[in-house]
Amino acid sequence: MSSSHCDRRTFALSVMALPLLAQAGGAGAEPDIAVSIVSFGAKADGVTINTRAIQAAIDSLAKRGGGTVVVPKGVFVSGALFLKPRVHLHLAEGAVLRCTTRMENFPPRRTRIEGHFEPSFTPALINADGCHGLRITGSGTLDGAGRPVWDRFWKLRNAAPVPDEFPNLGLPRARLALIENSKNVLVEGVTFKDSQFWNLHLYRCEDVLVRYARFEVPDDYAQAPSTDGIDVDSCRQVTVDGCTFSVTDDCIAAKGSKGPHALEDRDSPPVEGLRVRNCHFRRGHHALACGSEATVVRDVVMENCRVTGRMVLARLKLRADTPQRYEDIRFRNIRLDHAEGTVMAVEPWSQYTDLKGMAPPMSWVRGLEFSGISGRFGALGTIRPNPGQTEIRDVLLKNFALQLADGELHGQGVEDIVFDHVMINGKVRKAPAAQG
Repeated sequence: MSSSHCDRRTFALSVMALPLLAQAGGAGAEPDIAVSIVSFGAKADGVTINTRAIQAAIDSLAKRGGGTVVVPKGVFVSGALFLKPRVHLHLAEGAVLRCTTRMENFPPRRTRIEGHFEPSFTPALINADGCHGLRITGSGTLDGAGRPVWDRFWKLRNAAPVPDEFPNLGLPRARLALIENSKNVLVEGVTFKDSQFWNLHLYRCEDVLVRYARFEVPDDYAQAPSTDGIDVDSCRQVTVDGCTFSVTDDCIAAKGSKGPHALEDRDSPPVEGLRVRNCHFRRGHHALACGSEATVVRDVVMENCRVTGRMVLARLKLRADTPQRYEDIRFRNIRLDHAEGTVMAVEPWSQYTDLKGMAPPMSWVRGLEFSGISGRFGALGTIRPNPGQTEIRDVLLKNFALQLADGELHGQGVEDIVFDHVMINGKVRKAPAAQG
């Protein structure tokens, strides 16, 4: 069988596997056109840098009114790609779209990162701005080829230690996907593997569904730096369903702005309506984190999830330099299964602090709930404010059945903690007395 016939057969199977347009939440006015990147000259040899060929496929569909770019089975290397409105991406079974580590193929540009816009920063492998109805689907893989980039990062870091506020050392590192200013987005089935930096960064998006995706780094790499799974940055109505996380930073992070004037930052609206359900957290620093840069995070529910790695289930980072509002954050029906780990850590976070000469701002945490928490873990955790800066109240622990090495809730300066049917190590626990 000729190679061209094989390419046509693979492409036909890929097109048959495309999801219906309706799955993207009403995107469906696009032409039902699918093109293979092979038709534009892309080579699946794991060596050729196919940026021009793949971008040509994207641009061609954009000129025709939209459609789906298909990556067929094989390993296709590329630099930064820029999706266009009404153009979608499908990764067929066995398809790998891999970052080149020749970083000149990721020309710096103005981009959102860590709570602000950096005038010159590495773009992502997949970039989408204003792409309403976007679909990134399929059982294939986005591969960051991160190991040599991580190795270089640690070599530079160990040779000349720098303050934490300069975490990138001038080293270009690409995210796997940056989706911004987009509504009705679907990311489904894709594996995000070995990202050089964050995996999936959502900024100022609304009505996003990420389901059945995987976020992975190798088990034999101790600390792949900054490999957050999903960063939900200033977004509304985001659902993460049925995903698996095995990374070495935050699995899911709610992000926004930072600094004394953060509430005035119009580029950083609140994170609202975040839903995380039916997910497996296998490895990471935190299953769900608020911060490092976050201002207003409210109406968050994590439910029906499993945590089988050593991590913090809920990390609410309290910055001394930022007026934060964490409200109505709830964890329900969570199964824990690891000898080490912490259920909650609501406490000061000193990284990157800069008051800019101003008085420390006031923050609050209200409506924090943990219910239906079962299994085994290391510690119940800590709830502790920035002294004189943070009001923490309305905290509920309900229907616990846990085996813990440390069953005490540590902290002070917290009002209105309620324990309701909290069973730890076979004994009913009462809420700790209020402390000043």
